[in-house]
Amino acid sequence: MRALRNGDQIFAAMIEAIDAAIDTVDLVTFVYWQGDIAVEFADALVRASRRGCRVRVLLDAVGARKIADGLMDSMKEAGCDVRWFRPFFDKAVPKIADANRRTHRKIMVCDNNIGFCGGVGIADEWTGDARNEKEWRDTHLAVRGPAVAGLLTAFLDNWADQHDDGFDPRSERDVDLTERGASTVFVVRGSAETGASDVWRMVMTLVSMADKRLVIATAYFNPDAYVRRALVAAVQRGVHVTLLVPGEHADKRFIQIAGEESYQILLDEGVDIRTYETSMMHAKVITVDGHIATVGSTNFNQRSMQHDEEANVVIVDEDVVAILDEHLDHDLTQSIELDPSRWAERSFVQRSAEKVSTVVEKWL
Repeated sequence: MRALRNGDQIFAAMIEAIDAAIDTVDLVTFVYWQGDIAVEFADALVRASRRGCRVRVLLDAVGARKIADGLMDSMKEAGCDVRWFRPFFDKAVPKIADANRRTHRKIMVCDNNIGFCGGVGIADEWTGDARNEKEWRDTHLAVRGPAVAGLLTAFLDNWADQHDDGFDPRSERDVDLTERGASTVFVVRGSAETGASDVWRMVMTLVSMADKRLVIATAYFNPDAYVRRALVAAVQRGVHVTLLVPGEHADKRFIQIAGEESYQILLDEGVDIRTYETSMMHAKVITVDGHIATVGSTNFNQRSMQHDEEANVVIVDEDVVAILDEHLDHDLTQSIELDPSRWAERSFVQRSAEKVSTVVEKWL
């Protein structure tokens, strides 16, 4: 298990794994956009296919719509099996019912031996080391051992959804279940469901079990009333709850405003809310009491917990959690703490925008 911080570490490890693969490479991602890293990643997948690997690439039809011209063609020409996840049209027939149900998962598995999961999309926004506003802050995990089976299952869950030509899961290669290291690790998958999703239950469990310190880093914050009450209850039982969210470099201001509608009650109850000011905070990390953590694609919002296909790795390992906490503690030094009294004096325009956002907040 390795905790990877920002693009310099994450992309290097992922491309190294692709280049080392001798049998299979499986990738599902919400974001595949443009830039040098998009080309570099495609080139690595092409190399893997040409040396005989079975390469499967699944791109969300909404999130990856900005992929650079020609990259999909070059991958397909090299033998990669590249597909769209839930396109809006299937044989010219509109699929309106699926339009809101996206895969937000960001998973790669090579040789069923090493898996990656986290928040990073394949685009230049994620390159670098969060040194300025052009280099987004994010976290990914590199996983070996039995938990790779959980990541592969999350990939296959989405792959089978877009596979109408005789896909047989029994033909899949086995995962080596030999234990690696001392971490206790498992994978939680979330999808659009009636009622509470598994990732919602995971979040509620982590918040509810916190005893001393709970740190939440998220790109998009817009929890439902149950989760908000759980955060307040944690503070009331003596937990120091820190919420780290994007600041001035937020990429989606309207979604940010929807979350800000909750800030006042949380601040008044004692939640420590910080805005990250170096770049876009895109990491999705929760740490609890230095003992347990989760990293994945799930944001602390209603879209992730109710509508999107998500995947998170839960880690019970104090050494790994300590590394994640160290990363988050550094992020906190690059953040601004919100003051409850000053937030209460925010403008009428801001308050009005917050109220408007509540009309559609369950979709954000």
